[in-house]
Amino acid sequence: MKMKTSDFDFNLPEELLAEHPSENRDESRLMVIHRDTGVIEHKLFKDVIDYFEEGDVMIRNNTKVFPARLMGNKEKTGAQIEVFLLRELDAETRLWDVLVDPARKIRIGNKLFFDNDDTLVAEVVDNTTSRGRTLRFLFDGSYEEFRAKLKELGETPLPKYILRDVEPEDAERYQTIYAKHEGAVAAPTAGLHFSKHLLKRLEIKGVEFAELTLHIGLGTFQAVEVEDLSKHKMESEQVIIPQITADIVNRAIDDKKRVCAIGTSSMRSIESAVSADGHLNALDSWTNKFVHPPYDFSIANCMITNFHTPKSTLIMMISAFAGHDLTMKAYNEAVKEGYRFYSYGDAMLIL
Repeated sequence: MKMKTSDFDFNLPEELLAEHPSENRDESRLMVIHRDTGVIEHKLFKDVIDYFEEGDVMIRNNTKVFPARLMGNKEKTGAQIEVFLLRELDAETRLWDVLVDPARKIRIGNKLFFDNDDTLVAEVVDNTTSRGRTLRFLFDGSYEEFRAKLKELGETPLPKYILRDVEPEDAERYQTIYAKHEGAVAAPTAGLHFSKHLLKRLEIKGVEFAELTLHIGLGTFQAVEVEDLSKHKMESEQVIIPQITADIVNRAIDDKKRVCAIGTSSMRSIESAVSADGHLNALDSWTNKFVHPPYDFSIANCMITNFHTPKSTLIMMISAFAGHDLTMKAYNEAVKEGYRFYSYGDAMLIL
């Protein structure tokens, strides 16, 4: 059955959008959904260990969020401009794709100043979208010093719905504890629930971890503005799946073990690298894969995810995996039970 964007709408009270993370990573709530029976259980995230056995595999995204939000001032007028770093285009010439806000004030040729002594300046060299610009950063120093300056001046790019100011704890909590490769402007949020202690307990139980890297861009949160899903285009994101990860996952598939994708970014990555016989290929490429119902998944037979916002591409993927009716039933129950939604919210395990 062909689905429309409006099929993924539901009433989400504003107070359920989580402004802060839970006190302990692994003590957020966990809704467990059984696809075969339709049964829904309510647990704590650390109880996830009860659903996995020796030889099962969890696939996790080890991307690392960089402090992508900078505040600058426009030359002459001094107007404050937010610059959101999206993607480095060329390291040598320090060209970056960015979003600017307010965009109407920023034209080609404008200069932006980011600190009091003008050590970091950027010149606007192109318009890309209504809010998008290409900036060339002007900085006297090595590439390492330039990146260090970006890190020093930038702040953790919390999602826009979080209305409070960024706090020191966000630098650590808006990052998985296994984050390795810098390049994301948003955290792979399902992974935020794993603590060192829980990972150790899963390891002792014999659960294997397979790592991949998908650098999450803002396209993940891009609103779907068309009713016909086939007309929505996802932005491309870089994905790297090492051969060792493919080997671990394929062994688990052959042994008929649980293969669990931690998060929609992991799921999108593996579904972008399926071999003809339903196994996982190594990959170093870009993906703009948009997963929505109806869709046949090839690699993972369970997944961990957060609770997503209405009409988002993320809830569309969950619906494709869990079934639309069961997903909407679970989401309505989550609202009724006061589960916390979105990046700092609670989690769902779909079996």
